[in-house]
Amino acid sequence: MSSKTTNQTTPVEVTAPETTSSTDPLHLIDVDHVRIYVGNAKQASFYYAYAFGFQVSQYEDLTTGNRDQASYLLTQGNIRIILTTGLSKDHDAQEHIRLHGDGVKDIAFTVFDAEKAFNRAVENGAEIAYQPYTVEDDNGTVTRAGIKTYGQVIHSFVSRTGDYALPNVKHGNTILPGFAPMTHPLNKFNEDNPCGLKFLDHCVGNVELNGMDKTVDWYENVLEFSMFKHFDDADISTEYSALMSKVMSSGGGLIKFPINEPAEGKRKSQIQEYLDWHNNTPGVQHLAFRTNDAIQSIAELRRRGVNFLDIPKEYYEIVWDRVGDIDEEKKIVQDLGILIDRDDQGYLLQLFTRPVQDRPTLFFEIICRRGSQSFGKGNFKALFEALELEQERRGNL
Repeated sequence: MSSKTTNQTTPVEVTAPETTSSTDPLHLIDVDHVRIYVGNAKQASFYYAYAFGFQVSQYEDLTTGNRDQASYLLTQGNIRIILTTGLSKDHDAQEHIRLHGDGVKDIAFTVFDAEKAFNRAVENGAEIAYQPYTVEDDNGTVTRAGIKTYGQVIHSFVSRTGDYALPNVKHGNTILPGFAPMTHPLNKFNEDNPCGLKFLDHCVGNVELNGMDKTVDWYENVLEFSMFKHFDDADISTEYSALMSKVMSSGGGLIKFPINEPAEGKRKSQIQEYLDWHNNTPGVQHLAFRTNDAIQSIAELRRRGVNFLDIPKEYYEIVWDRVGDIDEEKKIVQDLGILIDRDDQGYLLQLFTRPVQDRPTLFFEIICRRGSQSFGKGNFKALFEALELEQERRGNL
């Protein structure tokens, strides 16, 4: 690996927002975890640990008594990702992998009362994914219930007691009964060489043409979210392709869900490419991870071999006139290929990986907010042009 690049500024520590009952009718406490269905959880856990610096902290499989699935818990900051592979032929993951490849199945929320939150969502019109049930042992209980959202994605409500309470899980207790702690060969390396990812900033979904508004209505009516931002094809377009996006936010601002749909263009948009390779089914396009220090995080991720989109040099010839001064050293920002944008609240730094699997259906974003709460509107054209180059390389433009 090449030598590390460090930022000369002192990053400001940020933590995930906390919700209150007065602003969030469903009383969402946190993003409990994101479950990703994968073809081989053991191999995928090694990739995510090495490439993105996650701790592989817990697991369940045949050796722990689970005959149905194998799962590995990845942790970093306040991010918890469960990679799951089906072991039985009838497991839901088997069909998901066959039709869609690896992908996000569940964005789960910690709540005070899973059954109560579930019942309210169902009363609001949610379709049931699975009924409430509780697993328990001498250490405590975990109650879960699930509802369907766009495509094959679900939202689980999770409430916890005893050793399984979320503050205890954050300090290393097992996430669910049946999981066991593990010592992974990369965990010490990742402790010594942190990537600095803190929490899930937002989760982006792609839906079919004319599917955005009904999905937005679903989040407004079922989860009682509100619209945070709206971008149309005039905001997000190039000479060849365009999309439209509406950003939904939970009542307390815990998490935001941009919902994208394709728009008419001369060529195929990145959203349509996603749908083509996702069996024409809506799903999660990317997860955005917040960092306090974009330079440190992206430099370390590049050192580990993570492939990011290539940003043309011409971008930096004009971006500083638009963005102005920033705390970070501009030359390092440019050398690392980081995108920058500013709004009336501050600025942000962001960069997007290339797809993290063979199908172009899942990638990650690294984002650092210096006051700005937007999504890099000023970068949309440069980002789309970079994505179009990737689409052309894949023969999908």
